[in-house]
Amino acid sequence: MLYGRSVETAAIDDLIDRARKGSGGALVLRGEAGAGKTALLDQAASRGGPMRVLRTTGVEAEADLAFAALHQLLLPVTGLLDALPEPQAEAVRGALGLAPGGSGDRFLLAAGVLSLLAEAAAPDGLICVVDDFQWVDRPSADALLFAARRLGTEPIAMPLAVRGDVPVKGLPSLEIAGLAEPAATELLDAGFTLTTPVRRDLVTLTGGNPLALRETARLLTPAQRAGREPLPDPLPGGSRLFGDRVAALSEGARLTALLAAVESDLDLVLRAADRLGAGEAALPELESAGLAGVSGTRVRFRHPLIRSAVYETGSPAERREAHAVLAELSDGDRRAWHLAGAALGQDESVAAALARAAERDRDRGGYGAAATALTRAAELTPEPLVRARRLKDAAVAAWLGGRPGQAESLLAEAREFAGADAALTMEIAQLRGRFELNSGDAAEAVRILASGDTLDMLADASEAASYVGDTEAVIEIGRRAAAFPEGFLRDVVAGIGATLADGTGHDLLRRALGRTGELREAAEFLWAAAAASQLGEVDLSAELAERAGRVARVSGMTGQLPVVLEFVATAERLAGRLAESRAVSEEGLELAREAGYANTVAAHLANLAAVAALRGEEEPCARYAREALAIAVPHRVGLRAGVAAYALAMLDLCLGRFAAAHDRFLAIVSAGPGAGHPTVVWRATPDRIEAAVGAGDADAARRALEAYERWSAHAGTAESLALLARCRGLVLPDDQAVEVLLEASRLHANPFEAARTGLLLGERLRRTHRPGEARAHLRAAFETFQRAGAAPWARRAHGELRAAGESVPVKEAVAVPAAIPDVRGTALDTLTPQELRIATLVAGGATSKEIAARLFLSPRTVEYHLYKIYPKLGITSRTELARLVVLLKAPAAADGML
Repeated sequence: MLYGRSVETAAIDDLIDRARKGSGGALVLRGEAGAGKTALLDQAASRGGPMRVLRTTGVEAEADLAFAALHQLLLPVTGLLDALPEPQAEAVRGALGLAPGGSGDRFLLAAGVLSLLAEAAAPDGLICVVDDFQWVDRPSADALLFAARRLGTEPIAMPLAVRGDVPVKGLPSLEIAGLAEPAATELLDAGFTLTTPVRRDLVTLTGGNPLALRETARLLTPAQRAGREPLPDPLPGGSRLFGDRVAALSEGARLTALLAAVESDLDLVLRAADRLGAGEAALPELESAGLAGVSGTRVRFRHPLIRSAVYETGSPAERREAHAVLAELSDGDRRAWHLAGAALGQDESVAAALARAAERDRDRGGYGAAATALTRAAELTPEPLVRARRLKDAAVAAWLGGRPGQAESLLAEAREFAGADAALTMEIAQLRGRFELNSGDAAEAVRILASGDTLDMLADASEAASYVGDTEAVIEIGRRAAAFPEGFLRDVVAGIGATLADGTGHDLLRRALGRTGELREAAEFLWAAAAASQLGEVDLSAELAERAGRVARVSGMTGQLPVVLEFVATAERLAGRLAESRAVSEEGLELAREAGYANTVAAHLANLAAVAALRGEEEPCARYAREALAIAVPHRVGLRAGVAAYALAMLDLCLGRFAAAHDRFLAIVSAGPGAGHPTVVWRATPDRIEAAVGAGDADAARRALEAYERWSAHAGTAESLALLARCRGLVLPDDQAVEVLLEASRLHANPFEAARTGLLLGERLRRTHRPGEARAHLRAAFETFQRAGAAPWARRAHGELRAAGESVPVKEAVAVPAAIPDVRGTALDTLTPQELRIATLVAGGATSKEIAARLFLSPRTVEYHLYKIYPKLGITSRTELARLVVLLKAPAAADGML
């Protein structure tokens, strides 16, 4: 029976009730040992009616065994795996040991866990109970938290219990404090006869902790219970609460208890106990003493503090003997860890066994467990160079497991043991540089990586320098790369450097782009995108970035997908697909935070700020930009700081605040966060010219145009030529500008940029008293801006249309009903980012399973979102959805964003 837990019970009932209605979630029950968290979880498991219950408990003895907790939780529902998208099913099978290997991608595995839980929730819902989360092995914990943060559309309740000092990010928590005096008194009266002063003292001294209350009262003598003798000072706490019970065990029962303290598998414990001569009565004695019991195939202590008490009573020699016997009877990862527990001093054979276990963990996506195993293997390794390699590998595993702080510490230790081995030293340096680039000081990453002498390391250095905006470093690195044999990567790195140095690298870049048909890896497509960008061909660069995103989602990027999505989101924005760009960045932001990639977080925040600017959303733009700058400035990531500053300038431009926009664009060139970053300056120049013209600064506009003509001199795509023509038209008088803007309008391949040019052209035509010609351009621009959700631009186009003599109704088939000039965008704008991604993929012909695999969702979640999408858009089928998406989206976006 639970005493005094009405508030906690109500919170659990609310969690379960919301899940039963299809709005799932998780709740962390946080409190000290003995506070009653397990009792509350037991109550939760009993209150769901027909809802299925799955349960797992973290076991300290299994905290280093990858996916031990997940195996316990999911084994009863593995028969549902065939309903999952195959990549997810394969990842889960590999993690649970049901099939060899796995994808090695922890995001894919975590999505598979979510999908399997969603399948298990049919038809009545699911209560997923996780106890002692602080001892759940890291890979299981990562997958469970990934799922727990994404239960909003699933009929799943996930209560988790955790010790008070263990952080669990991103989930609501409820503090399980000690009982108030009335409830504590009721608890004591149910089992003990105590005087009122003794009861009051016990409540005060134990803080109302239910376990401490019961166990301390049990230990009191009759005289102490009656108040004739003082209470023990201090009261026994922690594992000492059970010390007398452990001490009272027979030798055989104590040995069996010690074996159970280091190994929970019932069969192994019984066989080891038999080998040590513990006797058949040992386990029943533990059960009758109320210390442990059998649950399925496991031995479980009644409380974790009992395990601690048992472990503390064993001498170091007895613990090593227990591990040694268990190692003889075990195999695989269990054997490796028991060998480590039995080791006395360094032992290469044991270290090698742990290293092999780590390799198996990595193959299944268990990077946190691999890092732990390799760290322990390094401790046991006698040879310094081998130790350094294992520490380096542990750092990589920790990094891929989303623990950059641990990764950096392990890498620093690896450097100490690397000695004079030049190759290993360089490999460690390259990893240090990559770590810094993803979550630390980008300028420091340049310094580290530029010290390398391999092409891969120089390529990383060039990437880092481009993030910082250090043009001189990019040039010097490109010069060094040119000394390597001809090849795709060499041509890109050397070509970018030579182009920045003296404009002679364009042939190298063209040659590299000629090899795009041979590319297979997402990273290769990103380098190709960089080459196209350097040539001034922003449209080709965006196309290649999108291809990188498509490859990354299906190839298993071992945690690097958030980085790839930086470029995909930017490509969507540059193409004018604002809702899609926002959706990709929100996904990337969530994944980057999961992975601990701080600089990638800044990238997605900066892009979200730019999207908000184009949509005219002032508060979100300012907030996202501020958050991006808070990371990018101290980390010296000039590219991301520059994009955030660009977003604020674009907000002013979109809202017609030309003077303010002009000042901000000038700051991007010469002052402020990210100032002078060549990529930002170049890409912002068409907007800078427009702002300068609007502010009446013709000289600044002409100077910017001269720079843009130099940057675009070797660009050959139609879109790049269209942008250049638009910039030229902007600085010309109205009567001369029309023909140039008409040429730009004919060249455009990007519908959004075509609409911006059409707006400018329509304005010039109207001012030159040609309103009839202006209307067609303004009407097309208005409709495109509506489809894109670019409200400020649509309002501006609408105003020009009215001035040109045309009244424009809002078409029901095109836009959500709204009063002009408060233009609200298209019907697609009513969808959430998640719904929009799903709608776009459905329009491209993808099945629910295929969509689930790409977006790290469950197929049931995809179907749920479709159920919500249809009434929003006034349709009833996938076919109608596909037609509507194609109608409402810009033509160039019709084949999907992924």
